[in-house]
Amino acid sequence: MIWRLLNTVLMRIYQPIDRAETLFLNMKNISMMMNQIIFLMLADRVFIAEPKMTCLYTLMFYNVITYCISYVKELIEKEDWSPYVTITERSQIKHLAMSATKIVFEWTKAVTFIVTLTFMLLVFGLEQGLEHYKPSTIYTVITWIYYLATEKLFVQLFPSILKWLHWEVFDNLEEFYAPVILKLFTVCVSAMLILALVPVASWRSLFIASYLNIYLRLKELLRISGPALQLEMDILGPYRKATVEEIKQFDDVCAVCLCNMTRARVTPCSHLFHADCLRRCLKTSETCPMCKRELKFLSVSAH
Repeated sequence: MIWRLLNTVLMRIYQPIDRAETLFLNMKNISMMMNQIIFLMLADRVFIAEPKMTCLYTLMFYNVITYCISYVKELIEKEDWSPYVTITERSQIKHLAMSATKIVFEWTKAVTFIVTLTFMLLVFGLEQGLEHYKPSTIYTVITWIYYLATEKLFVQLFPSILKWLHWEVFDNLEEFYAPVILKLFTVCVSAMLILALVPVASWRSLFIASYLNIYLRLKELLRISGPALQLEMDILGPYRKATVEEIKQFDDVCAVCLCNMTRARVTPCSHLFHADCLRRCLKTSETCPMCKRELKFLSVSAH
């Protein structure tokens, strides 16, 4: 009785803190930048003899590099090169105000990109303004990897890298495995730096770093990324993986996407599909995409 009462009181006290933490985590850009700054400050203490604001210089350079890459990516993926905006999609009448805004916006981005690139070349090529900026190689490698693992542009590309690897363990769930892997990596790296600083750093700085870079990241992992991955894994759980012989017997073709199969899942009605195709179909219907039989009923009967 006492423990239940104590638990209720603690939960009521923690509720406003929980709401504040959730709000902070929902502000993706701010929380991400805070994580990066804290980690770079930890790396300064561990790897740099005389930090002298090395973390801020480093973060600035990484942000500049990211901006340049994102702009180039935007140019590569751009389909509409027309400087004008029409009133409707099929109309040939130009919207003057929107067209002028678009032209100014595109030129502003282009000029900003050129100025940024020139700045980077001057800084790294002529070493202007870098009198006190002398990061070690290990510092650069570790901080750059951490930055990649937290920056939105690279986080969005990570699932594509996992898909390119074609590892069977992911079972076509790379987009759900990616955030789990990245969050676990950032938590582990932050924890190692914090442990290395225990003998020399103040308990306040270590507490703040642990709270922001470990506790909140784990909370986000356990509340969002982890359950999302588990939900998708549970959808495919009842359906076993097909053998190579079974895939060959069914002509290596998935009936949903009509593409070749090297790996597949088998339904209780003995139909084979890509794991990802079957998972997407089961989200809208619990019937077999091929014969339309109730898969839940067949699974219960099989057991």
